[in-house]
Amino acid sequence: MAKHPQQVAELGEGELLSRIFPRLGGPRMLVGPGDDAAVVGAPDGRIAVSIDTLVQDQDFRLEWPGGYRTTGFDVGWKCAAQNLSDINAMGAEATSLVVSLTLPGQTPVSWVEGLADGLSAALRALGAVDCAVAGGDLGRGGQVVVTAAVTGDLRGRTPVLRSGARPGDVLAVCGALGEAAAGLALLESSLDYAELDGRQRALAAVQSRPCPPLAAGPAAAKAGAHAMMDISDGLVRDAGRLCAASGVCVDLDPDVLQQESATLADIAAKLDVDPLQWVLGGGEDHGLLAAFAPERVLPRGFRRVGTVLPRLEEQGMVTIGGELPSAAGWDHFAG
Repeated sequence: MAKHPQQVAELGEGELLSRIFPRLGGPRMLVGPGDDAAVVGAPDGRIAVSIDTLVQDQDFRLEWPGGYRTTGFDVGWKCAAQNLSDINAMGAEATSLVVSLTLPGQTPVSWVEGLADGLSAALRALGAVDCAVAGGDLGRGGQVVVTAAVTGDLRGRTPVLRSGARPGDVLAVCGALGEAAAGLALLESSLDYAELDGRQRALAAVQSRPCPPLAAGPAAAKAGAHAMMDISDGLVRDAGRLCAASGVCVDLDPDVLQQESATLADIAAKLDVDPLQWVLGGGEDHGLLAAFAPERVLPRGFRRVGTVLPRLEEQGMVTIGGELPSAAGWDHFAG
């Protein structure tokens, strides 16, 4: 009886791709995976494009201190989610993903199949109904690296940029704040994953399989959002980026932030952490941060977290009740 291949090194590139392609596909592809390039329709005449990378031991661990093992499905889902979120933040709707995958030879074939399944499952579950994996590249390397480029269709709408916030605007968020950071803290802790309760596991899942609110981006664009961006590196850091692009400051409401952090207080107490730090500095929830005119009714799912103010050189761009925040957010190259 022929031995069933267990590791990717036991397969040729063509055979490995033959395991991946049937797990992908979807609507709107004029030419899909398998040719030298994909062909994707662009009905609007404009294409929104973004790209993101997940690197083993930088963006995920194959095995966490508490014993949780990251599945290929987790990485595929997260890859899709973070890319879809960037397109969402422009008020566009995703139309295709192109994925570059680097693998060590000893990677289990089942892990790679799971990654392809995770990509497809995320597109379906998150509501990216017109998006499919259109192709990509496959190579061998010392660690797992997954890079995906995503295209999106604006459907005739004006793209919502970071640079449009105006003094007097309401600053609002849609999606979770701090949950992915809480999940990361649980995964990084010495707590045995097998002994975590249901809520703790759900927070760990937010880190492994984020769920960006994809309906909210187009809804905010239709509602006239002046500015918008994905919250990937923490509320404070990303609010600062919006401020820098728009030439404004923002003041976050301390009472609202305390309400947000209160929902994580029990988990934070278990880990001896201030939950407000997760809300302010934790990233990877992939919600939306947007500025709306004060007379606008906020679209469903958005909630007010602060106010946009004129730029004043003597203060920081982001304050909380007029005071500088204690959390900075994620920076890939900071110590």
